[in-house]
Amino acid sequence: MRASFRTSLPLVSLSLGYFLVMLDVTVVTVAVPDIGASLHAGPAALQWCVDGYSTVFAGLLLLGGGLGDRFGHRRVFLWGLGVFTAASVACGLAATAGALVAGRLAQGAGAAFLVPASLALLRAAHPDRAARARAVTVWGAVASIAFGAGPVVGGLLVAGLDWRAVFWLNLPVGGLTILLTMRHIPAYRGLQGPEAGRMDPLGQVLGVVGLVALAGALNEAGTAGWTAPPVLAAAVTGVLALAAFAVVEHRLEHRLENGKTTSARRPLLPPSLFRRKAFSATAAIGFLISFGYYGMLFLSTLYFRQERGYDALETGLALLPSVCMGLIAAPLLGRVTARTGPYVPMAAGLFLGAAGFLGWLVVSPGVPYPALLFALAATGLGQTTTALAATAAVIDAAPVDGTGVASAVFNVARQVGSAAGVALFGTVATAAGGFTAGLRLSAVLAAAAFLTGGVLAAALLLGVRRRRDAAATGLVPRVG
Repeated sequence: MRASFRTSLPLVSLSLGYFLVMLDVTVVTVAVPDIGASLHAGPAALQWCVDGYSTVFAGLLLLGGGLGDRFGHRRVFLWGLGVFTAASVACGLAATAGALVAGRLAQGAGAAFLVPASLALLRAAHPDRAARARAVTVWGAVASIAFGAGPVVGGLLVAGLDWRAVFWLNLPVGGLTILLTMRHIPAYRGLQGPEAGRMDPLGQVLGVVGLVALAGALNEAGTAGWTAPPVLAAAVTGVLALAAFAVVEHRLEHRLENGKTTSARRPLLPPSLFRRKAFSATAAIGFLISFGYYGMLFLSTLYFRQERGYDALETGLALLPSVCMGLIAAPLLGRVTARTGPYVPMAAGLFLGAAGFLGWLVVSPGVPYPALLFALAATGLGQTTTALAATAAVIDAAPVDGTGVASAVFNVARQVGSAAGVALFGTVATAAGGFTAGLRLSAVLAAAAFLTGGVLAAALLLGVRRRRDAAATGLVPRVG
């Protein structure tokens, strides 16, 4: 019993780290009115208290993954935890709106270092594929519970204590996670010797600028409009920076592939990673599920608040059947993925989610809440199942020395998908001749996104089965 408990402590530590990251995505939202009244913050500052966190998180993910692959994921995981915890202290002590926004941006930076390193450490700690699949489901389920519980926890803390309590909560959890990491997670080595090469500073700068600008444009588009000058400027900057980033990374990898010295600069994101069909398709699925689910979650939150008149706590409770599906998905998915691989539950989750989104077509201001339970539960279960299976698939598809960057790409795809879904669905809801009509149209778009992902997952599953059949008959499948 004691040995089993000790062997689970690394997973506990990694899961707690991701728990903090996902909790702070939603726990702050219910505290926004109190923050505004306490700090005399305007709408722009309050928006950046919420969106600035996710913008910096998305923008620095690639850098965090690359640093972990180079310097060791345990070290970068601890860096991220330290920054995140210190930034939480700064948020809790903030006396002005500017100080709070700065603290939230620093939290996003800590999260960007923490998450890719967490997944890479999870792979290193569970080399067996079946055991790794079970660990990933636990890791992801804890994060799903944190995300779902955020509005409820935030509502309770704000009502019982003060808005600052949502940040003080991070201190004991962050401290415990740091202690467990230092005691129970070994320092897996990063790239060493000549193969480490030199850093890619130009690629790092272009990647950060491109992702921050693009994420910022998508966040601002939901409120300022797609044609607002700041949105257009940020979008153009992001696209140009990412295009230049792709050129730089291609040239660096081309030099390495053509026999240049192994001590040359290594690309932050090797383009050859996308030649792995399983990886590129799973990254696309990550974008699609976040685009559909979080775009609809944004609208469903507005529906319960504006159309039905629920307060923040009532809205959080109404959304629980959707956002807490990790409690159901994790025990089932761990066993299924270990037996079938990730693509069967991935495809099933996507098709279930698509059906759930179509369940929103019955929506109206006066529709009985039980009539929406299928839509809420099916979309939540479908999204959680797909996200956990896709995470396992990304880890399997990544090269051993590139797990950090691969997991960062997957999380970037999910963050960009979420921002794009919120921005686009918010626009649809205001331009469709009524909120309910916009909600229904957005549900159809979300269902289409999940169906597209389901087709990709089914294609990956067929490819795996063809290779397995070819291996069984002694034939060598054609690569590519």
